[in-house]
Amino acid sequence: MQLRALFPGVGSAVRHGSGLVLALIWAGSGLAEEAAPAAEPAGASEDVSVTVVGLRSGKGKVLACLTSKPKTFPDCSKDPAAKRAIVGAAKGEVTFDFGAVAPGTYAVSLFHDENGNGKLDTMMAIPREGYGFSRDAAVMFGPPRFAAAAVAVERAALHLKVKMRYLL
Repeated sequence: MQLRALFPGVGSAVRHGSGLVLALIWAGSGLAEEAAPAAEPAGASEDVSVTVVGLRSGKGKVLACLTSKPKTFPDCSKDPAAKRAIVGAAKGEVTFDFGAVAPGTYAVSLFHDENGNGKLDTMMAIPREGYGFSRDAAVMFGPPRFAAAAVAVERAALHLKVKMRYLL
């Protein structure tokens, strides 16, 4: 199983497909890379921005990615065209902008890296830091499907609101 190779420290929860660690396995797999300015997509339409609400502290950063590829969601490291954003955390809420995005269907995944180590920390396979998805897609024994988090980018600017969720 590839997940075991990528995340050897999570043990049997990954091997047996159980535990909440699968819900957020995406967090340690590419979101933490420094956000490089993305090239303007051909036929760029409108700006996509996100306000993240419910941050429990101003420590660390919020790391997010936007992808249009269902097969790569929520692990944006597998989508070279994905847009990434990193902003400093602030208790309560933060807002960031992905910039111009071509029309299409996209999904956002994000997490609150409170200690600044570039990954989602867990304790006994339970996330110790916050996470969220566009449309506040539910997490049930694994990350949500792309369709559950998908939003349409059309001919107008799109502003999303995502609730940060903490389990510990």
